[in-house]
Amino acid sequence: MSTESTRRILVLANPRSGLRWSFTHFRRAMDAAWDLPGNEVAYQFSQSIEDSVAKVRRAVERGVDTILVVGGDGTVNSVGRELIGTPVTLGIIPTGSGNGFARHFGTPLSPPRAVAALARGEVRSIDVGVVGESPFLVTCSMAWEAAIADAFEKAPIRGILPYIFAGMQELFEYDPQDFKVTLDSKKTIELARPLLFTIANLSQYGGGAKIAPQARADDGYLELVVARRQDIAKLIANVGRLFDGSIQRLPEVVSHRFQVMQVQRDHHAPIQIDGELVDAPADIRVGILPDKLKVLVPQQRLRRIPKGLLRRAKGS
Repeated sequence: MSTESTRRILVLANPRSGLRWSFTHFRRAMDAAWDLPGNEVAYQFSQSIEDSVAKVRRAVERGVDTILVVGGDGTVNSVGRELIGTPVTLGIIPTGSGNGFARHFGTPLSPPRAVAALARGEVRSIDVGVVGESPFLVTCSMAWEAAIADAFEKAPIRGILPYIFAGMQELFEYDPQDFKVTLDSKKTIELARPLLFTIANLSQYGGGAKIAPQARADDGYLELVVARRQDIAKLIANVGRLFDGSIQRLPEVVSHRFQVMQVQRDHHAPIQIDGELVDAPADIRVGILPDKLKVLVPQQRLRRIPKGLLRRAKGS
C-alpha cells in the first residue's frame, strides 16, 4: 500500500461502455472532487478484458489504494475479481447499460454525480459469489433469464417493454432442462424445467430489474430465485414487478438463502455471470466468499450531493 500521507487512485475507463460525454468533461469532474492534497490520481484506458486484468494486477503490485472503474457490470466483474482478498478498494462510475452493481448501492447513474458521491463515500467489505471457478459480484443465471439478460443488455433502450420483447424473443430459442440442487448439503430440491433460476449476491440484474430485492451484499449468504416454466403467462403479465421490487411477492416465485449449492442439470449450457454469457458444465458448484472485496459506495446519509461540489464537477 502507499504511504499514509498519499492516497493513490487509478481511474480505469472502458471507452466502449456507453460513456456519452468527453474525457475532458470527465477529467474536470474528477479534478473537482478528487484532485485534493494527499491524493495522487492516474488515468488508464481498458482496451479489452485481458488488458483490464493486466493493468489491475500491475496497479495492485504498485500499491494503489483505490481503483475507480468507468464502465458497466462486465468491466466491474473483470476488475473486481482481481481485487478479491486484496487491500485495494473498488469504486464504480457507472456507464454501462444495466449497472446492476451501481444501482444496488445507490450510486448515481450520472457520471458527474457518481464522481462526487464516491469522493465523499465510505468503504465497505462485501461478499463475492463463485460459480465453478468464476467469481460474480451481482448475479448468475442458469435458465431462460440468462438469455434474457444478455438480450436486454444489448437493447438500445431500457424499461419494461424492451425487457418483455427480449424475453419473448429468447423464449422461442430457450431449451429448458431439469435441475437438481442441494443447498448447504442439507436440502435437495428437484426442479422440472424451471423458467427462472438466478443466484443473487446483489438485488438486481440491472436496468432497474430487481430479481432479489431482499439480497444483501454483506450477510454471508446468496439468494436463489426460481420459477416454474408452466407459470410463464402469469410471470410475463407481472413483469412490471421486477421494476417495483415486488417480484418475490408472487407465489410462483420462490427463493432460498444458502452458502453452498450443488447444481445438476441435464446437459451443459451457457449461464449469465454479471451480464456476460459463458458456457458451463451440467454439474456446477456455487458458493460464497464472505467479506472478500472492499468497495467504495455513497454514504447512505449523504445521498444528496452538495450543489457546490456538483457544479464544480460539471465545470459550471
